[in-house]
Amino acid sequence: MPRIAVALQSDFADWEPALLMAAARYYLGCEVLTASPDGQPVVSMGGLKVTPDIGFAEIDPERFDALVIPGGYAWEKGQAFDFTDMARGFRAENKVVAGICAAASALAATGLLDNVAHTGNSLASHGKYPGYHGADHYRDQPQAVSDRGIVTAPGSAPDTFATEVLKALDLWTPEAEAELSAFAAEHR
Repeated sequence: MPRIAVALQSDFADWEPALLMAAARYYLGCEVLTASPDGQPVVSMGGLKVTPDIGFAEIDPERFDALVIPGGYAWEKGQAFDFTDMARGFRAENKVVAGICAAASALAATGLLDNVAHTGNSLASHGKYPGYHGADHYRDQPQAVSDRGIVTAPGSAPDTFATEVLKALDLWTPEAEAELSAFAAEHR
């Protein structure tokens, strides 16, 4: 089964990776590890305190099949980790890279979105980064977008984000779809 690294930092949006993590770990038997910059606990926007499994230095594309980065207020506070090297390293190994909300804009800053279909909270949010040159590929839509192993979504789409990450990992089966739909329906 695939191994997924979820890169958390202080003030991460806890709802954004939650459905993906639950579906991948509970229903599909994937190994899902959480990480923080230094391996120390982080607190989400909602006050959820997470003790991560590893630090960011241990997120290696040779050990993981996907890098998932949730958004949050760290970017607005100017305190966000620079994921450029990590994200580019995963793409160099043809591994899945996924960013939702502000993390989609952080991926825009890396240049990874310049030649793939993508979305996020807004084109203006991506455009704040001088390294972004992918406006022609931006899709202004409320659902996640997946293209060649890169998954992006606005913060309001954790459900389609989860689906597209699972598809990118070749885990989306009719059974997985039924389980995820049932899980989502139970928790609305």
